[in-house]
Amino acid sequence: MAIPYDWHPSNTPVEFENTDLPDIIELKNILQIYETKKGPFTVIKDLNFLVEDKPNQGQFVVILGTSGCGKSTVLRYIAALQQPTSGDILIKGKAQFPDFYIPMVFQKYSSLENRSVLDNVALGLEIAGESKKVRHEKAMAIIKKVGLLGHEKKYAKYPNLSGGQLQRVAIARCLLTNPDILLMDEPFGALDSHTRFMMQELLAKLWLELQLTCIFVTHDIPEAVFLADEIVLMRSNPGQIVERIEVPFGLERPKELKRNKKFTDMVFYIEDRLTKLGELGLASAKATDNTTSPPVPEPESKLPAAGELPSQPMKRSKW
Repeated sequence: MAIPYDWHPSNTPVEFENTDLPDIIELKNILQIYETKKGPFTVIKDLNFLVEDKPNQGQFVVILGTSGCGKSTVLRYIAALQQPTSGDILIKGKAQFPDFYIPMVFQKYSSLENRSVLDNVALGLEIAGESKKVRHEKAMAIIKKVGLLGHEKKYAKYPNLSGGQLQRVAIARCLLTNPDILLMDEPFGALDSHTRFMMQELLAKLWLELQLTCIFVTHDIPEAVFLADEIVLMRSNPGQIVERIEVPFGLERPKELKRNKKFTDMVFYIEDRLTKLGELGLASAKATDNTTSPPVPEPESKLPAAGELPSQPMKRSKW
């Protein structure tokens, strides 16, 4: 497939077609406005997002976009940590409520340093009132699954544990309650490249085994392509989802995939799109003086043409 280097991002959000498959997560017509000294600032407008339950597998959706487009805010909506100015947030067809627990792994290490690895992992069951014997048995099973066996008695802090091990603690704590949905906000951003790839392999293995719905935010394009079965791209000013990209590499992702030409082509393909989305966001910010977000003309700059060019902006791309 030729890569359309001349693609221009659209000013209109992508449409999600609701099929007969059960809905897991749906965000409808989301608007987020913050009050500033200059007046109202529209961060997100007309944002729609839909994740359906594919049969006999999990869903792994990665959100990519320029800084400030609202990627992490989307996760906060799903986790009920933040409410939009207007719009609907549905989890399995029902309105999201603050007491509906959906676990999230953050970029910053979130373990309680005065507790052991075992007690950190078991924290959710402790809060739920489970007995110490039962919660420790369940926690040890997860600790083994994420590769922390032998570290369970250590305090969960640096330098007792490495950055990768601390993130394994966070993942284990989230998985202990057998969630259907797992949210991850740049969880590997602070790790070195080797540890980061080891964590990617671990996450891919866990996702395949547990058949979770994982919503993952990252700035790392190769990471997105390696992990996702679908990637959504966001623009800024205002934040909107403007394209969906299906990742065609099957459910199992061996490390050799990253050397595959189709893999690297997809990485460059997305990189070009994010470059254009960055231009569009800057143009919108200048046109509106950062206070409102009406439609603005497409940016005129183009990258050198190469290959077959699309006749219109691509909304959902298949490889």
